[in-house]
Amino acid sequence: MSVADRTQPARTPLAPIATSRGRQRRLSGWGRAAFSRAHVVVATSAEQVAGVLADPAVRSGGVIARGAGRSYGDAAQNGGGTVLDLTAMAQVLGVDPQRRHVRVQAGVTYAQLLAELVPQGLMLPVIPGTRHVTIGGAVASDVHGKNHGHDGSLAGHVAELTVATPAGGCQRISAEADEELMLATLGGMGLVGVVVEATLAVEPLRTPWWSVDTDRTGSLSDTLELMARDEGHRFSVAWLDLLAGGRRLGQAVVTRSNDWASDQPREPTGRRGARRGEQPLQPPPRLSVPRGFPGSVLAPPLIAAFNELRWRSFPRHERGRPTPLTPHFFPLDGFGEWNRLYGSRGLLQYQLVLPDGGEATLMRCVEILRDRRIPSYLAVLKRFGPASGGLLSFPLEGWTLALDIPAWATGLRPALDQLDEFVAAAGGRVYLTKDLRLRRDVLAAMYPQLPRFEAERARVDPDGVMRSDLGRRLGLCATGP
Repeated sequence: MSVADRTQPARTPLAPIATSRGRQRRLSGWGRAAFSRAHVVVATSAEQVAGVLADPAVRSGGVIARGAGRSYGDAAQNGGGTVLDLTAMAQVLGVDPQRRHVRVQAGVTYAQLLAELVPQGLMLPVIPGTRHVTIGGAVASDVHGKNHGHDGSLAGHVAELTVATPAGGCQRISAEADEELMLATLGGMGLVGVVVEATLAVEPLRTPWWSVDTDRTGSLSDTLELMARDEGHRFSVAWLDLLAGGRRLGQAVVTRSNDWASDQPREPTGRRGARRGEQPLQPPPRLSVPRGFPGSVLAPPLIAAFNELRWRSFPRHERGRPTPLTPHFFPLDGFGEWNRLYGSRGLLQYQLVLPDGGEATLMRCVEILRDRRIPSYLAVLKRFGPASGGLLSFPLEGWTLALDIPAWATGLRPALDQLDEFVAAAGGRVYLTKDLRLRRDVLAAMYPQLPRFEAERARVDPDGVMRSDLGRRLGLCATGP
């Protein structure tokens, strides 16, 4: 089926319709560290989304879209207002192998889309760290993957969007048609409108296997040195041990990979690989964390010991291990509801990016966390390539470090405030999709295109209908009627 097989008008005018306020629900992000209550409306069509945005009873409290709820912070919450649940809008509308495009509704997840594409020998160029993210959320966050240095973020692979804005209804936009709204939407945290459809680029997939090289490093400086060397890998990521003591702080397992080469066997077999049919695209989680799991079980000494064992379990140097799609891209998806490991008080994920030349600042940030005894249970380091141009898009060329930290850690917020100052001074920024506590006064230093974003928001949402807990906290949207 071609993407062109199903068409719709380029613009659907605003048409106020009777809409229920929805039922009130208590919502949080994936970190489960901050909750608020909102009226949740389950949307089933673009017309309904436009109608909700036009409904005076809804507009007074503001609206934000929500997909699978996988942003760590408060980006998809709207305390006291309305949240549009888009998960029912989950159709793959058309795949065009000739043009290498796929058109989907915003509630489609990566898991659903890959299950559609891979059997047809197609793949998405940018894959985030979990397959449970919706495409609408991925666009609003301008997601990135292990291959940002090679392929950039999702923004570079979006051909067209259908966006519902409070002032304009549903309209199709692209880089050629309304470029400024496109740039404000890509990474714009849902604060200029609701993405209801997306047309994305796809690429050929010979086989869903990757050739993975693994190295262990003994310190953060060794890790940075290894990852800075471009050895022709398309994908690269490092798991860091930030609980290791002394000079071993930042010892890492670095994995770098490429697509399975054309001169290699089509299907890996034998001792180091299984056949494709034995690796389902959507396997059930191997383990699932139960409700009420006591976060105090994961004390820093226990995690430090686990990290050391995990580091030693990897080979010091290994080349060409065949690895199938799911464990290659989504290692954490093997553990259902893993966020419950942090207990009832949840976790914060703090992700920063620093431009090339900011290695000393990166090391200083890690040392601050160590000196203040802030435990990071999971730390991931990646290289970024050039920025996408999205006005609030996170990636810029350099280094990005993501840290999972128990929300209950003593002194956490003052420590992260100090990191914010170092990051901003070095020309870096933090990822808004994962943020829960950034100060408003630091935001402008991190996101220099903020005035352009605000101007576009004023144009397409002059009454300040698009609102979220994140937006209010950072001054990115109206705070009330």
